[in-house]
Amino acid sequence: MTAIETLTNTSKDTLRDVLTRLENQGAALGHFNVADQTLLKAVVAAAAETKLAVLIGASEGEREFFGARELAALVKSQREEFDLPIFLNADHTHSLAKAIEAANAGFDSVVIDFSALPFEENVARTKEAVQAIKAINPAILAEGEIGNIGTGSEIHETAQGDPRTLSTPEEARQFVEATGIDVLAPAVGNMHGMLKSMVQGKAKKHLDIERIAQIKQAAGVFLTLHGGSGTDDEHFRKAIAAGINIIHINTELRVAWRRSLEESLARDPNEVVPYRILRPVVDSVKQVVSSRLRLFHGENVGAGAVGNVA
Repeated sequence: MTAIETLTNTSKDTLRDVLTRLENQGAALGHFNVADQTLLKAVVAAAAETKLAVLIGASEGEREFFGARELAALVKSQREEFDLPIFLNADHTHSLAKAIEAANAGFDSVVIDFSALPFEENVARTKEAVQAIKAINPAILAEGEIGNIGTGSEIHETAQGDPRTLSTPEEARQFVEATGIDVLAPAVGNMHGMLKSMVQGKAKKHLDIERIAQIKQAAGVFLTLHGGSGTDDEHFRKAIAAGINIIHINTELRVAWRRSLEESLARDPNEVVPYRILRPVVDSVKQVVSSRLRLFHGENVGAGAVGNVA
């Protein structure tokens, strides 16, 4: 796919429908985390502007702050209002109870993350959660994780993850077969968060593209790239070509959110009207999301298009 493509009749599509279509088009679905309504407005505005599918994510901490049911209700409302494929994912869910909570709230997918446990225990706990959420909603997509990509969508001093714990094709095959997941999140050189040098635009993440291709062939399911912030654009393109279907971006949004908020507050220290202060923040984050969506759909995006992040 060499040029951006938009979707039609999209609010009626399921998440599986969209992922299948994008895979056939050689594109990937952008996943963007939100912790408040400012970020949610920005992501939805980018989807409306580009007319492209989007997956909104919320980790356990983000769901606790926002409210799982409140977020699900808002996303449902936005999907209907804009007639766009706007989906909701329960990111990095570390307990059976939280997975069930997300399924009951109406989330379209759940990331079941027991990757910090030994492989056999990860398999057992993930399988249990898959069965539980699909009993609530058979159409929900269940994602599982293997390998180590660190923790925290934050700015780090040193690299997260461990090269010795990258996922292998055989682990991927065994994990998918044993758990019944629909989506696999492997460790392929990605990491959560960004280094300071990445925020400054002096460094980029690089992925093990050959490993992605091998895992895709072995696993035979959709693949997710977590920790996408700060990744080299060309590596994104190659990763999609190798089999990545969903790409998570969080830290880039958080950096844009904070910088634009600081600038907005400094612009008029006497301003106290929230929507006047936050309007530039929505626009700044929207630019980051729109740029990433276009890149993931095959459009050439110039350097610096991710706003003030790099």
